Order: sequence, then C-alpha cells, then structure tokens
Amino acid sequence: MLTVSVKWQKELLKAVEIDTSQPPYVFKCQLYDLTGVPPERQKIMVKGGLLKDDADWSTVGLKPGQKLMMMGTADEVVKAPEKGPVFMEDLPEEEQVVSLGHSAGLFNLGNTCYMNSTVQCLHSVPELKSALVEYSHSGRNNDVDQTSHMLTVATRDLFGELDKSVKPVAPMQFWMVLRKKYPQFGQLHNGVFMQQDAEECWTQLLYTLSQSLRSPGSSENIDTVKDLFGIELASRIHCQESGEESSETESVYSLKCHISQEVNHLHEGLKHVVLSTLWPNGNDKSLGQLSCSMPLVL
Repeated sequence: MLTVSVKWQKELLKAVEIDTSQPPYVFKCQLYDLTGVPPERQKIMVKGGLLKDDADWSTVGLKPGQKLMMMGTADEVVKAPEKGPVFMEDLPEEEQVVSLGHSAGLFNLGNTCYMNSTVQCLHSVPELKSALVEYSHSGRNNDVDQTSHMLTVATRDLFGELDKSVKPVAPMQFWMVLRKKYPQFGQLHNGVFMQQDAEECWTQLLYTLSQSLRSPGSSENIDTVKDLFGIELASRIHCQESGEESSETESVYSLKCHISQEVNHLHEGLKHVVLSTLWPNGNDKSLGQLSCSMPLVL
C-alpha cells in the first residue's frame, strides 16, 4: 500500500492510499469519491506523461509521499428537490382523478345497472362532454320541453361529478329526472324498482340529448349527437322479375344484433336483424338473395 498526496485545483488531498495490486482505474475511482471528477475526465500527471487506466504501477515509479497533480472538472452537484415526494393517496381528490386518468364509478341505486352502464359509456366521449358544458352557456332551446331540458342538465351535472371525484357517485338526481321524463324506468314490482333494458335507456337518453344539443337558430341545424353517434342505414330492394327498385335511408343510434345458436359472428347477427326487419316473412333463401342486392352502409 502506497500513500501519496494529490493536488487538484486549489485543494491538496493528503494521505491518499494506493493499492498497487489494483489497476490505476481503481485509484481514479477513489479520487472520484473525493473530488467528484469522473475517472474519464481525470488527467493525472506522472513521470513520463499521463497515468493510464491499465498502467503497471511497477513501471510508473511512484514513491511514498509523492505529490501528484490531477486536472479535470467535477460533475454538477445534484441538488435536493425543493419539495419532497408526494404520495397518490395524499393528493386532493381532484388531482387524484387527473393522475389516475380515470374517474369514479356509480352506485347501484337498486336495479339501475342498465342506467349506470349507459351513463358511463356516454361519459367516455370527450366531444359529448364538451357539448354539454357549452349547453350550460347557450341556455335552453325554446324547442325543447322542460323535462328534456332538466334531463340534459342532470346529465351534464352527473358528468361533472364523475370528473371531479375518485369515490363512487350516487346518481340520484339524474335517476329522478330520468324517471320523470320516461316513466317506464320507474316501474315497481313488489315495491322494488324493476330491472330495465340498457338499450332502451341508451336510445331514449340520446334522443333527448339530440333535441337539446341542437344549435338553436342555426341555419345548419347542427345535431351534435347525430354527428357523434348517428348511423346511416341505406337499403335497396330490387325485384328480379320486374326490375323495379326502391331505396330507403334511415338514421339510427344503435344496431341491434340477433343472437342465436346459428350466429357465430357479429356481422351475421347484424345482417339477420336488418334483413328480417325489411322482409319479415322472407325465408332463408330469399334473405340470402336480398343480402346481395341490399348493402348495409355504416
């Protein structure tokens, strides 16, 4: 073990031990701990030139107490953060929502899963939420009845609660207004509210929002809901005997899918419903012929 001193800038490092059984790179790592200068930036002057990382100490010719000179700049000292770490559970609820990237769920008020699923699906559409926020500023369209206006406002307010909370939200006000607008959702059986159809809830709610969110007084009569959720169905019926054709277009907010043991794919269930609607008395052969001449346009 050899002891030397090392001059670096204005400092003099005394009694620095060198283990000559280890390569000079180990010595440079010692100096890094003392000065903060990384080994690759160190230039240590010895007799005959610079000390190399893999040099043989026996050929360097160091003597005990010898003074070495080192050049090189230290890494910038890492400053401690001004604020300590903040854990997720310590954040305010509003910030937790932003950090987690999702909002709260909805309490089941008693067989209201059909309503909750509909609301959560619609809540996931940013453009619809923006339109509802604008509705609060534009005011009520004179063509919209009071109950539709109330349901639109209740939807907007419920979306706002979901965006601000990380805890489950009880959609009581929305449910009350929904039952007032559409009494079928308030049916009771043995004193308990009955389970309802989510597709019906979806259709009725979208119809209400479609009426409320139309641009009042606009020559274009923009229908926000139709632009977001509308599906244009175009059907064409061709008579092979007479050559006559008839066409029809329809705008809907959902596609029904017929599920049976014979249906293995989504497109099969959709086609069955569309064809059965247009030709309810047709047999399988006639439906197959129709499918070639009556495309489904989405």
